[in-house]
Amino acid sequence: MKTLRDILYNVGIRAVHGNTDIPVNAPAIDSRSVGPGDAFIAVRGVHTDGHQYIDKAIAQGAAAIICETLPEVLLDTVTYVQADNSATASGIMAGNFYDNPSHKLQLVGVTGTNGKTTIATILFRLFSRLGYHCGLLSTVQNQIGDTVIPSTHTTPDPISLNALLARMVEEGCLYAFMEVSSHAIHQQRIAGLKFAGGIFSNITHDHLDYHKTFDEYIRVKKSFFDSLPASAFALTNLDDKRGMVMLQNTKARKATYSLRTLADFKGKILENNLTGLIMQVGDTEVHFRLIGEFNAYNLLAVYGAAVLLGQDKAAVLRTLSNTQGAEGRFEYIVSAHDQIIAIVDYAHTPDALKNVLATIKNLRKGHEQVITVVGCGGDRDTAKRPVMAAVAADSSDRVILTSDNPRSEDPDAIIREMEAGVPVHQKKRVISITDRREAIKTAVTLAGKEDIILVAGKGHEKYQEIKGVKHPFDDKQVLDEVMRLLDK
Repeated sequence: MKTLRDILYNVGIRAVHGNTDIPVNAPAIDSRSVGPGDAFIAVRGVHTDGHQYIDKAIAQGAAAIICETLPEVLLDTVTYVQADNSATASGIMAGNFYDNPSHKLQLVGVTGTNGKTTIATILFRLFSRLGYHCGLLSTVQNQIGDTVIPSTHTTPDPISLNALLARMVEEGCLYAFMEVSSHAIHQQRIAGLKFAGGIFSNITHDHLDYHKTFDEYIRVKKSFFDSLPASAFALTNLDDKRGMVMLQNTKARKATYSLRTLADFKGKILENNLTGLIMQVGDTEVHFRLIGEFNAYNLLAVYGAAVLLGQDKAAVLRTLSNTQGAEGRFEYIVSAHDQIIAIVDYAHTPDALKNVLATIKNLRKGHEQVITVVGCGGDRDTAKRPVMAAVAADSSDRVILTSDNPRSEDPDAIIREMEAGVPVHQKKRVISITDRREAIKTAVTLAGKEDIILVAGKGHEKYQEIKGVKHPFDDKQVLDEVMRLLDK
């Protein structure tokens, strides 16, 4: 068992009251999970302040309290540590408690607005097929080898994260690939981790409900690269106008990928259709199973990262050519009778939706209708709602605005905010149906032979969250059921 002194190593400390040589059973940031002998870390969160639960943690047996503001009354039976930043301390302490697992494997973080899940997932699949035992931490799922662990956040809390990494090390993983969200960076969930590399995909309008300004959102993303060590690589998308901004202050080895200009990892799309992409990567022509320009960027990012990690270029391209993408990212099914193409995609930002619709446009033969079903999540960035509707109306023949995950909000109110973004001359092609199943059914009813339906926003999610309750709902399953029901 480790002592409090052991797990406080490298934590910024202002004051200590009590003995730090006491044994610690486990660190905890949730007072509800505190047990006898634990060290409770009082973190100031977005919705609640852990300092309010110090008394509860002590009542449940906490032997130590780590906090930014010391309580007025200090008990002789408890050790109190005043830290510079409790959130940062939680990451460093979790790493120390679990013997710093991120130092014992090659950990690669992927950040950006769109593409994080696909890049991390393809890296995991690529390295697994190259013969390595690997770990994955993503929005869709966490995975150690063939073992799938359900995911609740894009990036877990620091204690859960280090516990997962420790399990990966214990099971022999040599590589781990993880999404790094802007929330996780800002909330210090990745504090204390050692990264072998960082990848930047792109940055567009998202999460402004949390970050307030786009400049702050960019600053937070950039801080991930600022903190990379000199031993790591920093790989950026040169075609994103803020791609090089990310690398301005990094100590890591800098590398770039691009479809449009000279870069360390240069690609060119030769063909893009429903059978996949044919690309020129460097001096090699490769056929990939993934579709669309956005996936061309994802594949280049994966290829670049693999080469920077020391893998053979030819082996990487050969393996990538037969690798599938992440669940709920441009997945499609074709109806048996009318050959309707129904696409499910996680696109939940204006830019992601625009990219998917642009890909569909490139796949069209010309005679098909494009019918888009889209909603916006509740309790999230409200500014993007009218923009999402405008993007859908601009690139679709018919649009059905519907409920996504309304959470605590009124779904009809969310839809009204989306409707406000539809220009007057396009309103006739837009209808609103709150019930998502009915919206999908209507889209299938409206679809004729070889038409294309896009159901956007939820992708891999198998639920719809309404008033705090998650109800089973799978867009792909509903599409399949409805197309069979209507004999399409």
